Amino acid sequence: MSAFIHDDFLLETDTARDLYHRVAKDLPIVDYHCHLSPEAMAADHRFRSISEIWLDGDHYKWRAMRANGVPERFCSGDASDWEKFEAWARTVPATLGNPLYHWTAMELHRPFGIDEPLSPDTARTIFDQCNEKLGGADFTALGLLRQFRVAVVCTTDDPTDSLEAHSALAARENPDTRVYPTWRPDKALAVADVVSWNAWVEALERASLVPIGSWETFLQALEARHTVFHDLGCRASDHGLERLPDGPIGDSEAAAAFERLRTGRLLEAEQARVFRVTLLHVLALLDHERGWVQQFHLGAMRNNNTRMHRLLGPDTGYDSMGDFEQALSLSRFLDRLDETDHLAKTILYNLNPADNALFATMVGNFQDGSAPGKMQWGSGWWFLDQLDGMEAQMRTLANMGLLSRFVGMVTDSRSFLSFPRHDYFRRLLCRILGEEVRRGHLPDDAEALGALVANVCFFNARDYFGFELGKAAAGR
Repeated sequence: MSAFIHDDFLLETDTARDLYHRVAKDLPIVDYHCHLSPEAMAADHRFRSISEIWLDGDHYKWRAMRANGVPERFCSGDASDWEKFEAWARTVPATLGNPLYHWTAMELHRPFGIDEPLSPDTARTIFDQCNEKLGGADFTALGLLRQFRVAVVCTTDDPTDSLEAHSALAARENPDTRVYPTWRPDKALAVADVVSWNAWVEALERASLVPIGSWETFLQALEARHTVFHDLGCRASDHGLERLPDGPIGDSEAAAAFERLRTGRLLEAEQARVFRVTLLHVLALLDHERGWVQQFHLGAMRNNNTRMHRLLGPDTGYDSMGDFEQALSLSRFLDRLDETDHLAKTILYNLNPADNALFATMVGNFQDGSAPGKMQWGSGWWFLDQLDGMEAQMRTLANMGLLSRFVGMVTDSRSFLSFPRHDYFRRLLCRILGEEVRRGHLPDDAEALGALVANVCFFNARDYFGFELGKAAAGR
């Protein structure tokens, strides 16, 4: 059997092959949104086995394994590394048609150089081959980033995080990969659980060294941490919300809500809404003031399975797309900032594909010529970061905006083996352009098409965020 993942995988036209091999293939990676562990990078962690690096915390794989009848012990439980890997190997043949099949094959191909399909028959051999490779110098956390030519990684960090690992990473001289924190203040808005919210406020007080006794000092503490993030190179915030809260802002109402929360009392629905929308507005003003990019991941319906949430906690594979109304609140939130010229660069991500055209046209409402592609519709996210989802996103963006100004792909992953997703995206972009040339819908202009591919795959993100790049981007 010939190798499934080969040099021209997904590249079905001469134009696609030329664009990928001549332009896209060897470009560095700017991964401006992921969930990698900064502690693992600071320690240059060596992985004990392929199961640790590939299966621990990977709720994409866990969902597939559960659907294939694999008991929880072999997903998130106490089974051995081999038992978990063998359970995944039994599942892979059942994922035909699922992006996990492509990702699995691509991640074995690079960096491990394995082209055999993973199955129960090949599991033991592949397990041993991968584990042997993981003992090499190029397979530590930082070694893998070097192999994939990752110039920038942005992790996802709570305002109360110590950032000690980021401080250590920032102190390295001329590293291959620059690692920056991303400000993710979701817990500041999570007022439905008063006990957890108050515990988080106390953690914020300790981290910021600001005594928090009022709404004003709460905001001062957040700003103090925002400054620390900025000083460590952070240039982006991120918010994971069902949808943006709607309605007028109110400092006095938010202050009253804060006082009520600090006494351990739940907020009424209207109080909670005003608190959230006011706080988000304040945070957006901070992002604008410091020249950051604000990101909004909208539309996830989280923790649907109460029993398993109690057992395993969040981010364990029990989330789905929601069907929340997005347009009105999103428009009002952005417009309020734009009205006073305080709207930062913004990336919007939708999880429900029914919202594709909505998001693609929404960003166009607030482009103001101050920066190319100031308002971005982000890459296919979570359930949509697969072939059909990414193609639909790029085609809709091309129809309703400027594909040429798109800042491209992110891994949004917890795994150090997920960087082939950038290669997947690049192949798909070249395939789309090649198909349009074949149809006669685009000119067969190698220079113009090559510039578009280079910009979308690397240069747009480099310029949009303004990060200092690692050596992986030398000469770029």
